[in-house]
Amino acid sequence: MNKLYISMYHYTRYIKNSRYPSIKGLETEDFKKQLDFFKENFNVVTMEEVIEAVQEGKRLPEKALLLTFDDGYTDNYTVALPLLLERGLQGSFFVPAKPLVSAGLLEVNKIHFTLAKGNEKEIVNDILDYSLKIKEKLKEKLNIANRDISEELYKRYAVSNGRDTVDTSFIKKMLQEVLPAGNRTEIIDILFDKYVDVSEEVLANELYVNKTQLKVMKKLGMFIGVHGYEHNHLALLSEEEQKKDLEAALCVMKEFIDEDAWVMNYPYGSYNETTLRLAKSLGAVLGLTTRRGIADIKSDSALELARFDCNDFPPKSEGYSLF
Repeated sequence: MNKLYISMYHYTRYIKNSRYPSIKGLETEDFKKQLDFFKENFNVVTMEEVIEAVQEGKRLPEKALLLTFDDGYTDNYTVALPLLLERGLQGSFFVPAKPLVSAGLLEVNKIHFTLAKGNEKEIVNDILDYSLKIKEKLKEKLNIANRDISEELYKRYAVSNGRDTVDTSFIKKMLQEVLPAGNRTEIIDILFDKYVDVSEEVLANELYVNKTQLKVMKKLGMFIGVHGYEHNHLALLSEEEQKKDLEAALCVMKEFIDEDAWVMNYPYGSYNETTLRLAKSLGAVLGLTTRRGIADIKSDSALELARFDCNDFPPKSEGYSLF
């Protein structure tokens, strides 16, 4: 078979009774149920088997499924690892490199925790108020001309993506893509300081897996892959910036990967033809996207494999069965 189901995870922690019960993720009990469902209904394969299938034409078993984990959170080590080992399963873990060598939170996580603690409407208003301060820059960038900047921004970007509310979609779009890079960093820091009641240093120390934990995971048979350096939207960067980000990531991750045959997982699912060319030239043999669907390792580009969110599988839903 050439068809491959790939499940994508982020947080797999005890969420409901945690300090941040509103954080988006899969509760540990649901994760256990899902792993048992996969054991009974799929053939869970390793990343090495997938690489062999792509490079050497080896066939995968029927209903092959690969488990992938994004963002390098500590619950990869404390929760996912023991549950995978209990069931004899491999997980593939994709870690942004910067937290392994530098203190502090990635911007993506500052946004997550701001949303988990703040009121959506208040955050939207904060972003619109900030946008008024840089309205000339935004009007030029977005070709808004003389229309009301707040009204136009909300009209353009308050569009549900099917997973988030309209306001959450607006917040993420503005903070991850729309605002100019320097301004994004400034307002993300302002919002984090306003809404989150734990210091960045404490939260970062709690949140990310460290090198020692990664070494243990690799030794126990888990696969480690690349997820950029700073978790940037790569498609928004110039070729030089993309190359710098990927090379910095590889420099940190070289002790965990095969530098001549590594796997890329695009942060936010963001990439373009430049990303694909650079990743391939630097040794990537597979690439994982956030495009929803079944990966076809024969007809799809090896660097553009589709995945399902974990919420597309039981006990959360039967979404995977629609494909």
